[in-house]
Amino acid sequence: MICIKNQTVSVGILGVGTVGTGVAKILLTEQRLLESRCATRFRLKAVADVDWSRDRGLDWDGVERTTDPNKITDDPEIDIVVETIGGEEPAFTLITRALRNRKHVVTANKALVATRGRELYATASEYGVDLLFEASVGGGIPIVKGIREGLVANTIQAIYGILNGTCNYILTKMHEEGLEFSEALRQAQEKGFAEADPTLDISGVDAAHKLTILASLASSSVVDFSSLHVEGIEQVTALDIAFAKDFGYTIKLLAVCRSIDGRLDLRVHPTMVPNSHLLSAVRNELNAIFVRGSYVRETMFYGPGAGQDPTASAIVSDLVDLSRDLRLSEGERFCNRTVNAMAQAHTIPLEQISNRFYLRMHTQDRPGILSEVSGVLGRERISISSVVQLETHERDEYVPVVILTHQAPEAAMRRALQQIRQFPFIRGEVVCIRLFSEAEPMRSGK
Repeated sequence: MICIKNQTVSVGILGVGTVGTGVAKILLTEQRLLESRCATRFRLKAVADVDWSRDRGLDWDGVERTTDPNKITDDPEIDIVVETIGGEEPAFTLITRALRNRKHVVTANKALVATRGRELYATASEYGVDLLFEASVGGGIPIVKGIREGLVANTIQAIYGILNGTCNYILTKMHEEGLEFSEALRQAQEKGFAEADPTLDISGVDAAHKLTILASLASSSVVDFSSLHVEGIEQVTALDIAFAKDFGYTIKLLAVCRSIDGRLDLRVHPTMVPNSHLLSAVRNELNAIFVRGSYVRETMFYGPGAGQDPTASAIVSDLVDLSRDLRLSEGERFCNRTVNAMAQAHTIPLEQISNRFYLRMHTQDRPGILSEVSGVLGRERISISSVVQLETHERDEYVPVVILTHQAPEAAMRRALQQIRQFPFIRGEVVCIRLFSEAEPMRSGK
């Protein structure tokens, strides 16, 4: 029997807000549990924050508290630096400084990893240390480790993710209670599931940051965040939710990554998910990531996507991973086990992808209108699956018309929408939502 002698790993935390406080709480109160599971004693040596006037509810006895983050990045006794500041700066500068001081870094900073990951991966590789970021996607869901290690034998063929709890909560309330978007958003803010300024969430950008990270892991290469097509949920109405229910669908903000002929189809947008699919049942603020691998076939990772405790739990899992590497000699360590900074992922422009579509417009109720709309679609070789038109008994009244299409190229649908929006008998916006068709193979268009 081989006995492993316990080791002590010193940790410093940059930023002691909600998540940083959660990490500190675990390190200060769960030492025995962690030591029993990984033969490591984690010593929280120092924490840095700009404001120490607020009570975090923790006993900081034996922990150095400072307002100078460089005391942590430069401390020779600290083995691992945890960054929970958020944003691009000063987080990027501080992480880079810690890596150059040959310290491993754990971060929850999804926006930074998504947009400046290549630089950080390269720096970590140059200095022989690791940058881990389990908490950057899915909160407490172990999706990063799941792809990196659990599915290591698989070529990742597809990822479909509900990656933003704010949007999922809003859409759930619209679906279950018939609320309009603005009212559902207000409820989300009151319950703390949405920020006072929810723009990053409802616009789809937050989910796109997370998708960029997952796609990089799945392809073992760097994904250019700017190459993603991103749409938010602002234009989804209670009427669209009602029509989706009638058709047997639930609308979700879906992040999509599909590997097609060596290139990646990457996008974030509202999607009508069939009620028969597991993703349609993911409610409220929860997240879920559906992954299809070449050998494992289909798996789904599900759980809380944000919050102090789930995110802190994910950060500590990275600390445990790194503590095991710290036992190894210099030449044996597994550095940069995630993404090859020198490899660039190749993406497919959206216009080369085919989808099924839901179109909803308000038109005047008079003869010939449907034929004009269907004529535009026909000229673009877009086949109609079904049409719903509500009746009115008022002269010059506008009524909703809904069209579902068969699979059609995105480029053709864009051209058709440009023409349809010019018709004088249409009032307001023409809403276009894609249908989830995972069972149908996705192919690039010509």
